[in-house]
Amino acid sequence: MPGRAVQQFTELIHHPVFLSAVFSWFIAQLLKAIINIASGKGRSSKDILLTFFWATGGMPSSHSCMVTALATSIGFVEGVSSPLFIAMLCYGLLTIRDALGVRRAAGTQARAINYLNSQLSARFSIPPHPVKEIHGHTMAEVSVGVILGFFIAVAFCSL
Repeated sequence: MPGRAVQQFTELIHHPVFLSAVFSWFIAQLLKAIINIASGKGRSSKDILLTFFWATGGMPSSHSCMVTALATSIGFVEGVSSPLFIAMLCYGLLTIRDALGVRRAAGTQARAINYLNSQLSARFSIPPHPVKEIHGHTMAEVSVGVILGFFIAVAFCSL
């Protein structure tokens, strides 16, 4: 039985759908870290590692990149008329819509709440309790993520 588990794991890590998903996320996060370094946002190795492993928002969108790579590679492997591809396409569109709209709006609201919180804190000497500001994506960040994910999937499925 352990031999079968090893075989299944080996098949998993060599599967083009898995490779497309993992490498699309990896490359998007790597590009995000490089862009942050080039723009002066990544000042320390801790900032760079946090950007690489944990940061959301920014160029390119790793969410959009990964779901596009998943849908594209599933389309190559299973065919575009398969229920799995259709489900992944819908999931991808939902994820991209969320990255563009809902998360961005939540971040804007959080910034406004934090601003009001700081004003009230200063005026009435109340200790502030800031809310987390979620960083959504711009259309350009999502578009680059989609294009990157598509080409990564095509590369893994064509090789």
